[in-house]
Amino acid sequence: MKNHSLIQAEDSVLIVIDVQDNFTEKLEATQSESLLDRVCWLTGVATWLGVPMIVTVEDMDHAAGPSAKLKQMLAPTVPTFNKMIFGLGDQPDILAEVAKTGRKTIVLVGLETDVCVTQSALSLMSRGYRVAIITDATASPGDGHLAGLARMRDAVAILTNTKGLFYEWMRTVERSRRFEMECANLKLPTGLVL
Repeated sequence: MKNHSLIQAEDSVLIVIDVQDNFTEKLEATQSESLLDRVCWLTGVATWLGVPMIVTVEDMDHAAGPSAKLKQMLAPTVPTFNKMIFGLGDQPDILAEVAKTGRKTIVLVGLETDVCVTQSALSLMSRGYRVAIITDATASPGDGHLAGLARMRDAVAILTNTKGLFYEWMRTVERSRRFEMECANLKLPTGLVL
């Protein structure tokens, strides 16, 4: 699949990687809040569009699970996996869940950009998936975010932002207006202007 075509909601899977308190607490407060707002909003958009979601928690025995704010946004049917391999494409149960969707475009959000997001992107790409990274819905402390984005760009992953993904998934004025009407209670992240 070529990376120069638009991201289609009908072929996408949204994977939320390790949005858990022990990682969000490493970020500056405003960065952590922005990340959580954007990830939660995108899960709402994905739900409305029928985009399948998968959530991972790294080492669930030592983490309380996904952040409370994220948990509130997820339907009970969204599978949550205990991720014990940094690159989720190398963990058989998660890879099987991805394959079960029958979709070939994987949209990644979460933490940390330079470790789990990068290794997940590379492991999924090596298995023939098209991978899109949402740059303002991923994060790492310090310069790790930029280093991870550079590594994935060099590997020819798609880099876009929350707004770009929203409009690629929506495709039409009519569909985006319908979303805005039907999801008026879904709080737009601070700083995101549609």
